[in-house]
Amino acid sequence: MNLAHNLEMSARFFPSHPAVRERDRETSYAELNERANRVASALVRLGMLPGDLVALCAPNSADWMAVYFGILKMGAVATTLSSHLTNVEFSSLINHASPRAVYVDGSRLAAFQSIKSNAGVEIIICPDGTMDLETLMAMGSPSFRTVERERRDAIAILYTGGTTGSPKGVILTQEGMDFSCQSNLLFERYAQTDISLCFLPFNHVFGQIYIMNPVVLSGGCLELMPGFDMERVLWLLEHDRITRFYAVPTVYTRLIDVPGISRKFQKVRYCFSGGAAMSAGILKYWKDLTGMTIADGYGQTEFMPITYNYYHLEHHMSGSVGQPVFGVEMQIRDEEGRQIPQGKEGEICVRGLSVMKGYLHDPEGTEKAFWKDGWLRTGDVGVIDTRGFVYIVDRLKDLIITGGENVYPREVEEVLYARAEIEDCAVVGVPDRDWGEKVVAYLVLRKGHNIEMAGLDAFLRTQLSSFKVPKEYLAVQELPKSAQGKILRKEVRKFHSKS
Repeated sequence: MNLAHNLEMSARFFPSHPAVRERDRETSYAELNERANRVASALVRLGMLPGDLVALCAPNSADWMAVYFGILKMGAVATTLSSHLTNVEFSSLINHASPRAVYVDGSRLAAFQSIKSNAGVEIIICPDGTMDLETLMAMGSPSFRTVERERRDAIAILYTGGTTGSPKGVILTQEGMDFSCQSNLLFERYAQTDISLCFLPFNHVFGQIYIMNPVVLSGGCLELMPGFDMERVLWLLEHDRITRFYAVPTVYTRLIDVPGISRKFQKVRYCFSGGAAMSAGILKYWKDLTGMTIADGYGQTEFMPITYNYYHLEHHMSGSVGQPVFGVEMQIRDEEGRQIPQGKEGEICVRGLSVMKGYLHDPEGTEKAFWKDGWLRTGDVGVIDTRGFVYIVDRLKDLIITGGENVYPREVEEVLYARAEIEDCAVVGVPDRDWGEKVVAYLVLRKGHNIEMAGLDAFLRTQLSSFKVPKEYLAVQELPKSAQGKILRKEVRKFHSKS
């Protein structure tokens, strides 16, 4: 098996249909498949072998996709890195992964001077590198017979965990990626006539596995952007260029303030939020404003997807991340790994075809990620109701212990988001002499709004137990976020230490 067959199938059935649109550039499925064939055959000619690691570190583009599918076609492992990495971070990950070849944009060339010789990089594909992309493709052939791989063979490595510590290289399998594509295609009802917006980076599970690969499997079109650009997004909406809208929660909170946003979404038939938890308050506000339900779900780089929250009104459950997708088993377990009764909070544990193979060069980390019986530990605290709907309480590592009481930041944030004045917020625990940790809320206010902190505190005391109410409220211009839009709590805590 090989996931690249999905591209070949769409190229066969819809050769002239646009696979990718980038401003004024359009690439058909036939063209994308031919370019991927050229990359695959050129890499083979250069001595690359099935199972070798080939890295990509560049913004979203049709060229990125051609290189990605070319890597898959010849049986190598696509090691996808964020284009937002600093040169120090980039060098560190290249040294860790040791790919034989790397596709990068020209700005990365200088970083290779600091990379140790034992990184093992033989070919650098970029202007002024070993060769540029067009030279590589000129070496290749427009036709190529895709290399078949075993089900549990590695297909891609995605780095995760940079928001909380050293990034880990998650090894994904052919079988797992295929299952993810099929599941997303089924639950999201992708169609060949759809145009899906994608500004989420392809190195991330959301952009690569949740959007790009299912769109290719469906024969639909990707309206591609190298990153989020509000002006460009609004132009695309106004010109009816999008039928499926994918974003992280922070984008939806910004769009709420755009005048006439309901009219701009008239041609959009589907909205999805991922990458981070979506506030129930924002979901309701968006529904009231536009008449559209924002679908959401739950997954991790290590296991994707886990749940899906149906976008049909009669099935969508606000505040929940949905029910486990077909083929995914879920249990709630205590700290000893014992399954606990329904309705009780504990760690979400899962198993199924899409589980990762492990962490690259990290057997100890891999062992810690699983219970002895093979179930993956997600690190998320959750609860399952009587109908099988899953509710995420918070991350285990984000738990605040104040005065001996447990406080989950997300619960407090949900209440804060109910206030119309607040655009964004982050609740963290900071060291405190009296409480051990104290609850602190950082707030980003909507443009043109003010808020009285005493009144806000009084409001929270009507919604939460007193120990959960923040001891301190701080208004800031913005919150530190990852390239995927996730709030970096680790960086937020540094705000307090600096102050």
